[in-house]
Parts: sequence; C-alpha cells; structure tokens
Amino acid sequence: METRRSGEKEFPNGDSYTGELKGELPHGRGKYSWSDGTFYEGDWEEGKISGKGKLKWSYGAEYEGDFSGGYLHGFGTLTSPDGSVYNGAWRMNVRHGLGRKEYSNSDIYDGSWKEGLQEGSGSYSWNNGNRYIGNWKKGKMYGRGVMRWENGDLFDGFWVNGSRHGSGVYRFSDGGLYFGTWTHGLKDGKGTFYPAGIKHPSLKKCCHSLEYNDTRNFLLSRSSSINLEEVRHSRTITRSLSEKIPTSVTIRNSGRISDRFLPDENKNPVVYEREYMQGVLIRERVLSCGDMSHKTKPPSRPKEVGTSTCINLFGGRQSYYLMLNLQLGIRYTVGKITPVPRREVRASDFGNKARIRMFFPREGSQFTPPHKSIDFYWKDYCPMVFRNLREMFKLDAAEYMMSICGDDGLREISSPGKSGSLFYLSHDDRFVVKTLKKSELKVLLKMLPKYYDHVGKYENTLITKFFGVHRIKLKWGKKVRFVVMGNMFCTELKIHRRYDLKGSSQGRFTDKNKIEEKTTLKDLDLAYEFHMDKLLREALFKQIDLDCSFLESLQIIDYSLLLGLHFRAPEHLDNILEPPNSMSDQDSVASVEAGLSQELSIPPKGLLLVRHEPSSVNTEPGPHIRGSALRAFSVGEKEVDLILPGITRLRVQLGVNMPAQAHHKVLQEEEEKTTSIELFEVYDVVLYMGIIDILQEYNMRKKVEHTCKSLHYDPSSISVIQPKLYSQRFTRFLRKVFPPQSS
Repeated sequence: METRRSGEKEFPNGDSYTGELKGELPHGRGKYSWSDGTFYEGDWEEGKISGKGKLKWSYGAEYEGDFSGGYLHGFGTLTSPDGSVYNGAWRMNVRHGLGRKEYSNSDIYDGSWKEGLQEGSGSYSWNNGNRYIGNWKKGKMYGRGVMRWENGDLFDGFWVNGSRHGSGVYRFSDGGLYFGTWTHGLKDGKGTFYPAGIKHPSLKKCCHSLEYNDTRNFLLSRSSSINLEEVRHSRTITRSLSEKIPTSVTIRNSGRISDRFLPDENKNPVVYEREYMQGVLIRERVLSCGDMSHKTKPPSRPKEVGTSTCINLFGGRQSYYLMLNLQLGIRYTVGKITPVPRREVRASDFGNKARIRMFFPREGSQFTPPHKSIDFYWKDYCPMVFRNLREMFKLDAAEYMMSICGDDGLREISSPGKSGSLFYLSHDDRFVVKTLKKSELKVLLKMLPKYYDHVGKYENTLITKFFGVHRIKLKWGKKVRFVVMGNMFCTELKIHRRYDLKGSSQGRFTDKNKIEEKTTLKDLDLAYEFHMDKLLREALFKQIDLDCSFLESLQIIDYSLLLGLHFRAPEHLDNILEPPNSMSDQDSVASVEAGLSQELSIPPKGLLLVRHEPSSVNTEPGPHIRGSALRAFSVGEKEVDLILPGITRLRVQLGVNMPAQAHHKVLQEEEEKTTSIELFEVYDVVLYMGIIDILQEYNMRKKVEHTCKSLHYDPSSISVIQPKLYSQRFTRFLRKVFPPQSS
C-alpha cells in the first residue's frame, strides 16, 4: 500500500506542484501552479481537486470553498474580475441550490438557483431601489411574487417570463388600488380600481395567500427530490413578504382623503369597474360601494356559481367545492406516486385494480389533511400509466401540482359545447380540467393502452394530451368524474379566432347574435384557406392521417380539429373578427380598434422562418412542447424556428407556432358593371391546433342516431357516420382548409 509523502514536481509544460503525493499523484494538501499564472491550493484526492481549497485564475477570478472530482461542487464563494460575488451552493461548476450573488452594479439576488440560473424562491434587489420577492424560473420572474418599486408602487400577483401575467393587485404609491388581470405586462380584461382614500377590501387575505410558497414546499415534500434547505429558505421569504405588504383596509394620502375622488357627502364613494385590452382602457363604468359586493374579492378567488350546469351537488357553491376536492385528490395522488421508481407499464397498470382510493373526511385523518369542503371519496385511475405519460410529456410533478393545486390553481370557464360539462382552467393556462360522463370514462379507460402506445410512438401527435383521470364520490352516492388535459391554446400570443372543425355541414354554423371574441366557431363560419410551407404541410397531414387511422381503429367518431389563429395584421382585426355574413356592432368594433392601437406598428407581413437554434428558442409555455422542431422547404429543409417582430423566437412544431397565410375570399362589386369579382385578403397568421373530443364510440345509440338523421338530412352532411367515412371526410375537409401552395 502506497503511503503519502511530501514532494515537488515540475512538468514539461511549465506547471508545478508542491505538496503531498500518493505515488506520482497529488493526494492530500498541496499547491498546483499552472504556467499561465493560475494556481490552486487545497485538498487533493488521487490527482483530482477534491475537498476544500482556493483556486485563483490568471484573469483575476477567485473561488474558495468545496471541490469534488476537479469541479466546483458543494459550498463556496466566487469573486469575479468585475467585482461580482457569489456565495452559495455549487454543482459541477454551476450555481445550483441556495446562494446569494452581489452583482458588480450593486444588484443583489438571494435565493434558489438551478443549473446556473435563478429558479425557485428568491429575492432580487436592484440598485435603483426596486425589489422583487417571489418565484423564479430559468432566470426570470415566474409564478407568484411581489414587486415593490422605488417610487412606492407595489404589485402582488402572477408573473411569466419576467412580466406580469395573470391575476394580481397593483397598489399605487398614493394609496390607489387596482384588482385585475395582466397579459405579458399589460392590463388585459376586467378589473376594479379604488382611488386613493376610498375604502377597499382588506389585502390581508390576498397577502396571506403568499403562503403559496409553503404549499409548494408541501407538494415537493411528497416527492423524492425534497430539499430541506429550500423549504426553510422558502418560508423565510414568505415571512419577509408578509412583513412588507400592508394589510390595512383604508389607505389615505398624506393623512387626508383626496377630494378629487370623493363625491358629495350624501353620495356613496366612487369605485370604477374598468376593462382593458392589451394595456388600453376600452370601457369604464362608475360603481358605488353598494354595487361592489361581487367585486370585493381578489380576481384570483374562486367564484360561486349557479345551478345551470349538469352537476347540482352543492347548491350555489357546487363548482367551488368540486374544485377543492379535485385539488386535494390530485395533490394526494401525485405526491404518493411520484417517489415510486419509474418503470415500464404492465398490463396490470391498465386493469380494474389499477386504482388509488382514499377517503377525505373534513376533519382530516392519518393520511389526509383537514379541509374546508365536505367529506368525499377519491379514486385515481391508472396512476402509474398517467405518471409515465406526464414524464413522457416532460411535466415536472411539482410544477404540475402547483399549476392545478395551488391557492389560485383553477378557475371555472364556460363550456364551449353542448355537453353541459364543467370546465376549469389552471391559472397559468397550461391545463384544462373537464367533467366526464360515465360512458366517456369507459371509452377512455378502454382506449388507454393503445393511446399510451400511440403517443409514445408519435411524439408530435395532435391528439389531446391526457394527464390524469379521477373520480369524486360524495357520502350519499353522487359521483363526478374528471379528466386533466393540455390546453392547446397555452401560448404567449393572443388567440384572435377559434374554430371547431369536424368536416360536416349540418348545423355547423354559429348564430351571429351569439358571437363574441372568444366564441368557438364552426365549419360553415370558416371563410379562410391557410397556405403554409410545403414541408410543414406534408408533416401536418402525415400526422393527421396517422391520428385519424388510430381513432378509426378504435371506432371513434365526432372528434374535431380545434384551430386557433393569431393574426399578424392587427390593423385589419375589426374585419377579421367579423364572421362571414354577419355585422358587428359599431361599439364592439370601436372597442377592438381601441384595444389594438398598440399593435399598429407591427407590420402585417411579420413572419420569418430561420434555422432552428435550440439554445435561443423559448420552449415555454405549455405541455405541448415535446417533439423536435419541424423542417421547412423555404429554409432548405432545415429545422426551423419562427421569428415574430416585437415578440420572440418560437419553436415551430406540429400544432404549435405554425406560420401560415390566411386567404380570405371577399366579393366586391365593380364600379361600372353589375357583376361581382372575387378578391382575396391575405393575412400572416400563427396557427395552433389539435384533435379533441376523442371519447365518442360509434355504438348502437350512435347508429340509431345516424339512421334517424339520415331520414331528414343528407347522410354525408351529418356528424354521426361510420368511423371510416368520418375519418375520410374529416381529412378531405382539412385538405381544403390547408390546400397546397400553387407553384
């Protein structure tokens, strides 16, 4: 056995070592000097830097702390030549874990890091006095957080990629308060403004909801990757946050109420309901305090709903309690299945015994937390299958739970169809939760083995992405079934128009009096053809054919292509938003024009395909981002990204960020003749699409329906036809919607 000895070594390249040796290798304490002036002094292990030591580079950087296998690994301090200092955790030469960085310009970040970027809970202080405390992702503010500006303004709400995005509260330095929603940093949607001096709802509950961080820690504690130091740090930030946010219910300006915002003494104080479109105020009305009973909650709170939906279980609060039960169940299930080592699914994972069952009493139990809903039984179907599907779709378990199970995880949305189902949307727009009929649940579980194989084989499939199937049963026997799906319109771009396309014509139009901006239109409402790059179109129809063959093999019908359009010609949007053969109200046109005034500088021909560069592409948001980038004929059959002026560089995939030109046919009367001529208006658009509603079998009931409707209508025009004919008609119709470009 070789023993350690002290010695000196000179190397032919000019390097030198002085210290303990084991054989011919540095081992123990020693100092190594490189020929360029860099040196390391500290611990060695069999020729590699391991232990504690100090490394100083020739260009002036200096690190002192832990090493492992020649890497900066553990805890240490790096001082850069520009004067910035990082003190914290490292992993393989990269900042990873908890740490504090003081930048050369006097900015300071103190919080969690991941692979060299801020991620998790953290606080950033700018040298101008601004400060943000909250969540981060990939170096940007992302999730719940509070920003306080040097002038005294404060925003408490949600962020995406460094911009305010989602619900939030903005408090002005003079005491004014605005509750509302933001999109990419701009006010967007309805909100309530309380001028300075006006009594407004308490911010205490809103601020206490910043225990969101503690919720995240609870979720992470259910997984195998828990980090106790991050838990302690997150709670510290939460306490710091609550100390910095005022909780008074009345804010006064300089000790007195401003006369500017108060009416006569005998009148109620004035509060404003405002509506914004992309930062532009398009509508405002004055509310008295008596009118505000329904507006005093922060916008992120769950709404009470009526009994107009198909499920009448809880009286006026049915939707709210269902949401609480669903969140509790998913949190329990995902937390239980995540630590289980990953393995390939087996036949038994799809069987009737592949269930997780649990009872959730209101007062809590040994396995479940107390809650504010009513007692319920929970069932989770095929948990190992959906766990693997979520990983297949590149979903992190903690992020999935936070999207759905956080304090502001879900909001109810109106049903786009005739089913009467309840729909919930996650606060970050990534997931849609829908109630299922018993028959739909049976179809889904029956098709699940083949669905699992199909999405595993074709990573760019356009078929709806399922992430979980669950059931809630109340003590008196009522049952509600849910499916969690990916939102196909989770995008940074505004979806200006939505279509549900089946390829049938009978009844496939929308009453013009019911059309609003977010109305989902149908086949006969579509007045566009979409021309796209040759290779993009080939890839699209190759996958559509594969997906339709899969659905046909399962005897599935009644599915449709959900198509979303983002127009890059906003100066014409008043025409774009007007469906064929209908007239928009002058007021609504004026509102659209006002809301889009900020986009007028964007050129209508604003799409550009360039060679794909993974390092520079924004692959957020959404569970759709999974497969490889598409190849484009226009760039020499190279994988391509989409560049939009003033927005970003986006990854082009099947159904996601697909550029095209929308050709809109219009008729125009010639001045000197009585005949009409056809003209085409052409718009640059970005397309989002996917195949939805895939849970309807062509069973005996549908066969009878087909027979009955065929007696009154053309059999080829009705929605209910044989699966093979349905598939053929569907793809034939889409080839007309997306025709090949003429050479």
